[in-house]
Amino acid sequence: MKLNELRDNPGATKPRKRIGRGPGSGTGKTGGRGIKGQKSRSGVAINGYEGGQMPLYQRLPKRGFNKPNRKEYAVVNLGLIQKFVDAGKIDASAPVTEDALVASGLVRRKLDGIRVLAKGDVTAKLDLQVTGASKSAVDAVEKAGGSITVAAAPAPAAD
Repeated sequence: MKLNELRDNPGATKPRKRIGRGPGSGTGKTGGRGIKGQKSRSGVAINGYEGGQMPLYQRLPKRGFNKPNRKEYAVVNLGLIQKFVDAGKIDASAPVTEDALVASGLVRRKLDGIRVLAKGDVTAKLDLQVTGASKSAVDAVEKAGGSITVAAAPAPAAD
């Protein structure tokens, strides 16, 4: 086989449709847009418009409430912490702070704090200092001989 013999598989490439190029092309004149009307013009975006009928997204009832100032925590599972300890990325003998978790690369950024969950199992004796932890995570760490210190998140500054 030579370089000049290389070909794409038959049907793998299709030429692009050139619209509005005369009556012989099959897509001339109106260019496949039909005749007149809003959709035949350019710059039309009528997603969700139902011809004057109340659109579905407005007919459905609104439910719930999204708290504008809610806290968002970075979530870490115990199994991952154990994996990083085994790999030597986290020093289990020193207290494991939120900054240590970020420095090890386990957490990208702290957000409003780091919350530990109990997925996976932990065998190392850890001294964790985090913003939050689930009850089962606290139990699992204490069972392994370690401790979790849950620090209260810093209160927002009063004006």
